[in-house]
Amino acid sequence: MTENSSASAPVDPTTTAAWAALNSLRDGLEPDLRGWFAADPGRAERLTLEAGDLTVDLSKNLVTDDVLARLVELARDVDVPGRYDAMLRGDHINVTEDRAVLHTALRRPDGAEPELVVDGQHVDDDVHEVLGRVYEFADKVRSGEWTGVTGKRVETVVNIGIGGSDLGPVMVYEALKPYVQPGLEARFVSNIDPSDVYEKTADLDPETTLFIVASKTFGTLETLTNARLARQWLWERLVANGAIEDTDEARTAAVGKHFVAVSTALDKVAAFGIDPANAFGFWDWVGGRYSVDSAIGTSVAIAVGPDAFEEFLAGFHAIDEHVRTTPLEQNVPVLMGLLNVWYTNFLDAHTHAVLPYAQYLHRFPAYLQQLTMESNGKSVRWDGTPVVTETGEVFWGEPGTNGQHAFYQLIHQGTRLIPADFIAVANPARPLKDGTGDGGAVAAGADVHALFLANFFAQTKALAFGKTADEVRAEGTPEAIVPARVFSGNRPTTSILAPALTPSVVGQLIALYEHITFVEGTVWGIDSFDQWGVELGKKLALEIAPAVEGDAAALEAQDPSTQALIAKYLELRES
Repeated sequence: MTENSSASAPVDPTTTAAWAALNSLRDGLEPDLRGWFAADPGRAERLTLEAGDLTVDLSKNLVTDDVLARLVELARDVDVPGRYDAMLRGDHINVTEDRAVLHTALRRPDGAEPELVVDGQHVDDDVHEVLGRVYEFADKVRSGEWTGVTGKRVETVVNIGIGGSDLGPVMVYEALKPYVQPGLEARFVSNIDPSDVYEKTADLDPETTLFIVASKTFGTLETLTNARLARQWLWERLVANGAIEDTDEARTAAVGKHFVAVSTALDKVAAFGIDPANAFGFWDWVGGRYSVDSAIGTSVAIAVGPDAFEEFLAGFHAIDEHVRTTPLEQNVPVLMGLLNVWYTNFLDAHTHAVLPYAQYLHRFPAYLQQLTMESNGKSVRWDGTPVVTETGEVFWGEPGTNGQHAFYQLIHQGTRLIPADFIAVANPARPLKDGTGDGGAVAAGADVHALFLANFFAQTKALAFGKTADEVRAEGTPEAIVPARVFSGNRPTTSILAPALTPSVVGQLIALYEHITFVEGTVWGIDSFDQWGVELGKKLALEIAPAVEGDAAALEAQDPSTQALIAKYLELRES
């Protein structure tokens, strides 16, 4: 993709010739997917592209060739290629924190050339040293060499984190469940609501449970609170079972065998009781929402094994290389990011649905919410000036076919434009046949995955082409309800099809959306790699906590609404 060098200040996209041309094209646009396909038999083939193992059909989007050409021109005008190169080589493109952005380095193969040295740090050596330690530990747990304090092998790994330290690992674990070693299970605790840690540990055997505390600074309030609750649970259960004596020495030994950390704050790790030798670090150039392919993925590496985790990393790298080496006109993440800009800034779309027709990807939309909205939910550009366009989209979604019986009505016949990405795999992990069928539409012995994917294909077809009033009438529909059964069509979708939900494909899907997010942020001129918006609420929570605990002076210091709410809470708590 290399074309130019990265500019130090953001380009105002609205001043470019491409933006003006897109405005003109928008003003004259009359979306007509039926007509466009009829007039252009090659549209589907021309707008279906490959990236790694992913086949991506862009043909049902509301774009003409002229629109796509101007969007690519816009990418050049704002120097998407130069900024991508700057990210890869470790320039400090996270300007508000003065940091490099090197999540792509987490998946560079060992021995990749040229060697990556950033700020005097041999990044490749550091990454693979940590990966080697994670893999060594994973093998010990999987083989039974690592045991709990009573000598029993680990059966359940409980990951304690929040944000990127939770959303990534739990999503990937769920996606790769068919690859999980029999006899091993992973669970994930994130919410500071005490019911979360209670429910995740209630039925566990403390002698066979391993906790991973994932916090870069080992100071995240929610994570450390849950870690202390888990530690207390471990001590109480082990003592109650007679597994250890009720002594400080026995408790310390138990923590050493049942807790490890993903953190670089070794002093705090040690103070908690975890042996620093069992702490796996990562770096300030890894943002939380970009960290599942770092040591944050330790729970996944244990569950699926180092070989599958290596395949997972290779999937990321395949898409990184696609972006780096593919011309903009055929560059899948670039084009998808530009399409999102088209819908957000020119067609007034506010949300974006991601609809995986793969149950194992049921946490993927939730994962993308943090990736996209924490990255691009910004109102200032990276030079501190106000943005000049709308930024960000509300990402949301659920697996098909569940969503069809919930919110698809709004997408099909509502008044809002909702671009949607449909994701499916050709070969299911659990192929099943319907033994008896229903005596009608579903025949005995029917391949249920084929029926499932028939819905995937049908939904994008219906959204694109709709159903006219005349077609409704031709079905014998009474005239009074014809309007209610008309589908306007021209509802944009992108279809993503993969051979199977392998570790590599899961990595490819994550990297695809990482780079889509990057492209949008570059066009909008924002720093997609900080997240100051989450800080104020966290700070205020610490200030308000004494009032919630009954401190009258602290309560008096709050605004009237907060005072009233806390007072009501205290009243209800007393009752």
